[in-house]
Amino acid sequence: MSYPNIQLLIDGQWQDAEGGRTMPVYNPATDQEIGRVARASKADLERAVVAAQKGFEVWRDMPAIERNQIMRRAAALMRERADANGRLITLEQGKPLAEARIEAKAAADMIEWFADEGLRVYGRLVPARGNLAMRQMVLRDPVGPVAAFTPWNFPINQIVRKLAPALAAGCSMLVKAAEETPASPAALIQAFVDAGVPAGVVGLVYGDPAEISNFLIPHPLIRKITFTGSTPVGKQLAALAGQHMKRMTMELGGHAPFIVADDADLELAIKIAGATKFRNAGQVCISPTRFLVHDAVADEFARGLTERAQALKVGDGLSEGTQMGPLANPRRIDAMEKLTKDAIERGAKLLTGGARGASQGNFWQPTVLADVPLDARMLNEEPFGPVAAIRRVKNLDEAIAEANRLSYGLAAYAFTRSLKNADLLTRRVESGMLWVNTPATPSAEMPFGGIKDSGIGSEGGPEAVEAYLNVRAVAIMNL
Repeated sequence: MSYPNIQLLIDGQWQDAEGGRTMPVYNPATDQEIGRVARASKADLERAVVAAQKGFEVWRDMPAIERNQIMRRAAALMRERADANGRLITLEQGKPLAEARIEAKAAADMIEWFADEGLRVYGRLVPARGNLAMRQMVLRDPVGPVAAFTPWNFPINQIVRKLAPALAAGCSMLVKAAEETPASPAALIQAFVDAGVPAGVVGLVYGDPAEISNFLIPHPLIRKITFTGSTPVGKQLAALAGQHMKRMTMELGGHAPFIVADDADLELAIKIAGATKFRNAGQVCISPTRFLVHDAVADEFARGLTERAQALKVGDGLSEGTQMGPLANPRRIDAMEKLTKDAIERGAKLLTGGARGASQGNFWQPTVLADVPLDARMLNEEPFGPVAAIRRVKNLDEAIAEANRLSYGLAAYAFTRSLKNADLLTRRVESGMLWVNTPATPSAEMPFGGIKDSGIGSEGGPEAVEAYLNVRAVAIMNL
C-alpha cells in the first residue's frame, strides 16, 4: 500500500494549498519521508471557514433523520475500509497494525451511536404562569461552525469524538488535524464525503498550528472550539477563545494514578497494568503513569510488571507479532531520556529498559522504575511514553492523597476486593474517569473528559452532543 500525498478539503473539494506549499510526513519506525501534506495559507483558511458557514446553513436545516442516514452511511464505509485505514495509521503514527485496525473500526461504532443520539435532541414546553394564551418553549439548536484541533496519537479516534457529536447536533466542523499523521484523518473525512455530506459541512486543513489557531479561534464565523492536546497549549487556546467569547471543549493532559491496594487481585492488576501502560507505546492521554502500590505487594507487583515489559516484542508496527511500535517523533525519545535520567539520579531503581530501542526509528525500550521519589519529574510531568513509575504507599489514604496531589484529573485506575475501598475511591479520587478492577473502557455512550487542569466538558455520552447546542427560551402570546 502506497502512502498518498494529502490535500486540504475545502467546500467539498480536495485541493492543494495556495502556492502548492507542503510539509513532509515521516514513518516513525524508519525515520524516512513517506509523503507530503498540504500547508494551508490564511487565504485557504478563510475559504474553509466561509465554506463551513455555508455548509452549516444547509446541515442545520436538514431533518435530523436525513443527517442520521448520511452519518450511518459514513460509519458503514469506515467499517468497510478499516483494514486500509488501519494500515495508514500504522505507517504514519507507528502503533501496531492490530491496534490501528481497532481504532479504525471503533470509529464506525461511535459515528453510529451519535447519529442515533442526534434523533433525540429535544426541546420542551413549559406551562406559563397564569396565562393559558402564552406558549413557552425551550429550544435546543446547533451552535454553528466548529473549529476542531486534534492530535497525532489517535488520528482517527480523536477526530470522531468531536465530529460525530457535532454533526449529530447539526453543526458543521472544520478540522485542523495533526501534520505528523495526515492520511488517516483524510480517510475519515473522505468517508463522510462519499456518504453524501453536503459541501462545507466537513472540512480538513493542515499547516502551522499556531498560525491556524490564531486565525480560526478569533474568526467571527467560528462559534465553538474543541481541542485535544497538552494542558499548556490547551490553556493558551482557552484563553484566546475566552477573549472572543467562544464556547469550548478541552480534553487535555493527564497523569493517571494506578492504585493497587493490599487486598487487590494482584494477577489482574499486573495484567491490566502491562496491557494499558504500553499500549500505543504509552502515548495515550489516559495511560496509567503513577503506579501507587501498597508496600505489602509492591515488590511482587514490580516483578510482574517488569516481566511483562521485558516480554514485549517491540518493532515496526507493520511487522508480524509486534506488540509495541515506535514513539511518534524524536521529541518523545528526548523526553523519555530526560525523564528517566532524572528519576534515576534522584534515587529511582531501573528494573528494565531505560534506553533507546534501535539505531533507526523512534524506538524506546519498555521501561519500569521502582521507588520513584516524589520530586522526580516523572511523577510530576506527563511522560506520554512507555515508562512505568512505581511508588510504594502505606495505605489507601496515602495513595488517594498522592493521586490528587497534581493538578491533572483526567483518568485513574484502582484495584481492590473491598466494596468499602471502592466506594472511598469513587468519592475521593479527583478524576473525570475512574476504572476499578478493569482496564479503561471508554465508549460512545459514556462521558469522556477530565476535571481540574485536564479539561472542560465531555466527548462522550449525551453530554457530548449538549456541548454543541445552544439552549434558547421562546415565549409566544396568542393574540
